[in-house]
Amino acid sequence: MQQGGTSQDREAPALVLSAFPLGEVNARVHVLTEENGLVHGVAYGARSRAGSALWQPGNVVKTRFQTRSAGTMPRLSGEMLYGCGFRLLDAPLALSMMQSVCVLADTALPEGEPCPALFAHTLKLLTFLGMDPAVSEQEGLPHVVRWELALLADLGFGLDLSCCAVTGATEGLAYVSPRTGKAVTEEGAGEWKDRLLPLPAFLLSDEETGTKQDWLAGLRLTSYFLARDAYGQRHRPMPAARERLEERVARLADAEEKAETLVAHDQPPAKSADPSE
Repeated sequence: MQQGGTSQDREAPALVLSAFPLGEVNARVHVLTEENGLVHGVAYGARSRAGSALWQPGNVVKTRFQTRSAGTMPRLSGEMLYGCGFRLLDAPLALSMMQSVCVLADTALPEGEPCPALFAHTLKLLTFLGMDPAVSEQEGLPHVVRWELALLADLGFGLDLSCCAVTGATEGLAYVSPRTGKAVTEEGAGEWKDRLLPLPAFLLSDEETGTKQDWLAGLRLTSYFLARDAYGQRHRPMPAARERLEERVARLADAEEKAETLVAHDQPPAKSADPSE
């Protein structure tokens, strides 16, 4: 496979994004590659026990691409390099993050266009999520929101969080204009701040992880621009997996806020089921 097209036979690492049944034992598989971006192919035997384990979303597979003629989907085969999905089966929030990332890449990116930077970013993110599920549950969401910003930038809809669009200040950035995608300070927002999108501080510093309320604000920020620019222009809805992630985080943020309110009034928080499940 060469940039902008396919050759007869090539091997390269690929991130599995989705797999759909094709006949009784085969599957149509979508993968993300460094040189060719999003690639649609056919994996024979993908619905067998071994094949279904290999072509799971989130997996990194050393993939062989074989194409018999121009204009046809390549035949995919491969071997596992890193399995992410099965590591997250007992970590519902981290699993939801991984599913959302895969679905967004699968549905937002154009087919066949190289995306080396985003490929590397996605590979790093999925490796992080699968490395330690317990850590991913506590620290993964800020990385996911930053990845969504990178996705928007790769699609040509990047936000400008470098300075205030009104005052030019680089400190105290607190909002984003929904019209321009540019950051605004509290001073610059003035009486218009109710019309702006909150900008959580963790998006301005890689060292900050933020609270669950910050996570929700970050997801709502990127969701606005994804829905309007990446999907709205094509008259397509936001993927259900991305909406489920935001709903899950909203429940976590609500539980955190209620717990903080009880602590502020010196009341012990009530025992309840884990809202992430």
